[in-house]
Amino acid sequence: LPNLVPTVEVTPQNVTEMEGGNVKAVCSASGSPAPVILWNLDMLSTHYEIDPLDTESMLTLTGLSSDDNGRKIVCSVENMVGQSEATLELNILFPPAILQLLPPERNHHWCIPFTVTGNPKPELRWYHNNTTLEEQDFIRTIIHEYTENEDHGCLQLVNPTHIHNGKYRLVVKNEFGQDEKTVSAQFIDPPYFNTTGQLTVPSCKSKFRKVTALIETYLVFLCFFLTEPEFGYSCKCSSSVISNDDDSASPLHHVSNGNNTPSSSEMGPDAVIIGMTKIPVIENPQYFRNSGSMLKSDTFVKHIKRHNIVLKRELGEGAFGKVFLAECYNLVPHQEKIHVAVKTLKEASESGRADFYREAELLTNLQHDHIVTFYGVCVESDPLIMVFEYMKHGDLNKFLRSHGPDAVLMADGQHSILVELTQSQMLHIAQQIAAGMVYLASQHFVHRDLATRNCLVGENLLVKIGDFGMSRDVYSTDYYKVGGHTMLPIRWMPPESIMYRRFTTESDVWSLGVVLWEIFTYGKQPWYQLSNNEVIECITQGRVLQRPRTCPKEVYDLMLGCWQREPYMRLNIKEIYSMLQSLAKASPVYLDILG
Repeated sequence: LPNLVPTVEVTPQNVTEMEGGNVKAVCSASGSPAPVILWNLDMLSTHYEIDPLDTESMLTLTGLSSDDNGRKIVCSVENMVGQSEATLELNILFPPAILQLLPPERNHHWCIPFTVTGNPKPELRWYHNNTTLEEQDFIRTIIHEYTENEDHGCLQLVNPTHIHNGKYRLVVKNEFGQDEKTVSAQFIDPPYFNTTGQLTVPSCKSKFRKVTALIETYLVFLCFFLTEPEFGYSCKCSSSVISNDDDSASPLHHVSNGNNTPSSSEMGPDAVIIGMTKIPVIENPQYFRNSGSMLKSDTFVKHIKRHNIVLKRELGEGAFGKVFLAECYNLVPHQEKIHVAVKTLKEASESGRADFYREAELLTNLQHDHIVTFYGVCVESDPLIMVFEYMKHGDLNKFLRSHGPDAVLMADGQHSILVELTQSQMLHIAQQIAAGMVYLASQHFVHRDLATRNCLVGENLLVKIGDFGMSRDVYSTDYYKVGGHTMLPIRWMPPESIMYRRFTTESDVWSLGVVLWEIFTYGKQPWYQLSNNEVIECITQGRVLQRPRTCPKEVYDLMLGCWQREPYMRLNIKEIYSMLQSLAKASPVYLDILG
């Protein structure tokens, strides 16, 4: 016979068997001259025996090891003409096992590393404090590396908070068994919570030092403009700015550098009530008149004669008193009279008057094209009166709704539907609000309640920030009541404000991002599909609002820049204003719009 290249065949070629089982395979060869048969068994963990015959070789594997799962055992044959080879592939079935489960480590995101094995591939399920963990975009299992026997991965947590602390149990399971292991995780210290799960403010005696450490740089001074359904002026307590009724009725804070904080037993009449806790107010002489005043004479509160104020109609009533639409004579040059909104102080107690004058001095110093104008006071007799600019179209939230796709729902039975706002008009509105916030930040003021309900609209689409926290009667569902006293606008608040009551210029930036979202949804309530408790959970877990359908990608990128979890990573308010200016000047056709 002529010389022939050898041929080879392994029978069977694929074997599926349980761990610990036995397998026999035959390698058959032919060729001229007769080839030599060899099994390559390097690195094989399973015990084996080879029984050579004339033209074939039998391999016997006993006590199959799971380490050999997926291994391809090569049978090669060779003679003087050449060589050939064939393989036996092992599929070894075995129950799952967790080889390692490590404590969480922080890389770009938090990660709980694990390594699991099993064939078939096991199903993985996580439990957090013995409750099934539902995976979502911000908490999910990621496998970094697959091998025949092992999966290396981690449970990834994006911006975890105190609610993610606790025990994490990993359970792996396939048809042949299961395994589980538990690891502890501590991501962040919890805020103050009571037994019902509600956010609380610690009492003066037990937690005074911790509370003052968080808010000693913030001073509560004002609430000043009110919105009512028809005219945009509603009523809420002004005299309770510094009272037990509602600590957050006056959200605007001045950031003081004062560091002489008296103890709780030394607090005087200037202490501000935060919930049930008094916080000392350190006055900055740049903003308040006293014996050592640094205020310029032209910033003193203007006094208006009572006979120059003619009340036209009542707009609403709150705990502080009533709000009226009025005509005011001899208020501005070259105009005999103008429409104004006047707020009366019902209770003229000594403390109420002190609050009234304090607020008036503060408002006098807020002078900007996009901050509602405060004209002055009338104190000739009771009731005391504050006089404000009247904004014809009322609050921005109602304005957006009445100029959006759902305007028919706001028409109150009227057939005239207003024209829908264009994208360029929305950008014009947004940049005006940003301009007002740039001014407040430059004056070291923190708003704490920036929302479209607290902005007002005048003629020619002029928008101004006003109504600082005083719209809580009309928009009560926008607030979360805590402890029977505090009303928090949680849907507009960043995680640090929700969990630790920390309000800064950066928390105002977060709120501005939500205002942009409101504008491009025509006034929808943020997280409208969720309850307040669900909103708290979403925000503290790192979730953000989705991009509105009519929102340019460039604007949504701005929103995301406002919603960075770490305050220092958020966009600067001046950057936001500059970007909005640029977008407003750009032609809408160049903007990326969702279909």
